[in-house]
Amino acid sequence: MACNFIFKTLLLAAFVIALSVPGTLGEVTCEKLDKDTCAFAVSGSGKRCVLEKHVRRSGREAYICRTSEIEADRLKNWVETNECIRSCGLERESLGISSDSLLDTGFTRHLCSHQCYDSCPNVVDLYFNLAAGEGVFLPKLCEAQEGSARRELMAEIRSGGVVAPGPVHGVKYGVAPSIAPF
Repeated sequence: MACNFIFKTLLLAAFVIALSVPGTLGEVTCEKLDKDTCAFAVSGSGKRCVLEKHVRRSGREAYICRTSEIEADRLKNWVETNECIRSCGLERESLGISSDSLLDTGFTRHLCSHQCYDSCPNVVDLYFNLAAGEGVFLPKLCEAQEGSARRELMAEIRSGGVVAPGPVHGVKYGVAPSIAPF
């Protein structure tokens, strides 16, 4: 009798765990997610989910989850955990994402923390690609959280990438040469 009770308890525990683990009971479809699970989710096809806000004719706001064209690296059927959302300094109802957040020292402190960087591969993958789009290597940004190295990286992000140095000597003529010197 006790063995039967233990078996039923273990079966119930396994079912509860299966419900709480993203993607274990089927394929994630962005359009079926609500606004509390959409942001930072990845569909079964590997495309990222994006939360959009629509204003209806009545003036009422509606949130819709859509499949974006952005693919996640090696991730499918993923709904980010609330623990990762909190530890990475994110909000569940995020409407889009921008590399501008990498300029915020508070955000990058959360993103580069061990709780986020080592435990939330989906978020790190997303921001790794955003940083790369700006010409910044995320691990280098995380290393440079302090001091002038961080300021130099932030200057790169603000400028949209690596900045070419200006001329060493003043320009003598009003017209640039037809072939730039090497």
